[in-house]
Amino acid sequence: MSPAAATIAFENVSKRYGEALAPVLDGVSLSVREREFLAVVGPSGSGKSTLLRLINRLIDPSSGTVRVNREDVQTADAVSLRRRIGYVFQGIGLFPHMTVAENIAITPKLLDWDEARTKARVDELIKLVRLDSAKHRDRFPAQLSGGEGQRVGVARALAAGPKIMLMDEPFGALDPLTRDALGEDYRRLHNEFGLTTVMITHDMLEAVLLADRVAVIRDGRIVADGTPDQLMNGEQDAYVRELMAAPRRQSERLRALERR
Repeated sequence: MSPAAATIAFENVSKRYGEALAPVLDGVSLSVREREFLAVVGPSGSGKSTLLRLINRLIDPSSGTVRVNREDVQTADAVSLRRRIGYVFQGIGLFPHMTVAENIAITPKLLDWDEARTKARVDELIKLVRLDSAKHRDRFPAQLSGGEGQRVGVARALAAGPKIMLMDEPFGALDPLTRDALGEDYRRLHNEFGLTTVMITHDMLEAVLLADRVAVIRDGRIVADGTPDQLMNGEQDAYVRELMAAPRRQSERLRALERR
């Protein structure tokens, strides 16, 4: 895909945190098309989260160019850029002194939405993430379960209607049942709103089940990039083959249990 046609594009991007240190990202070129769901998979320290933070300019590249909607993010106003991009991460990051409704309303208020529009959007999103407005809107984060808190985090990220969503291990701290349900619900929202999503995960099964495309990163370089089917069935290097073997083994174990 041409970078000019992409919603998000990395053009030979490197990032290092000290001249004497090896780069965290090393010459990465990667494009994400409009409405695509891209999962980025790799071991700890491979550069996954660094890649995500470059998109909304939480950090700047050491070299190369990152573009969002064809605009170089380094020439964009950082605050305006971040308000146009939703961000969900594992720690949830809800403000403990604010209710669920107040947390979701943060960005609309910063954008000077009026009270009626903000309230309607909050109630709409609480319903969309499968919470109960009467039960949850006036609760504080400490009164929520992990899954409920992460649903509020997703609602807050969607509050101002962004077309791009960044997700950094968003479901990693949840129990398996909650993780599976929330992953499916987010994929539904991705489709419903026509979002462009980049999700960081260490779970290859989660990646192949949720994403349209999977990029594998290792030692700061993209070592594989393709649809789940292409990565599962194509010729790959030894590291990628081992990654893709994990969901296959899990599937085979489940089939064996079903035959008992």
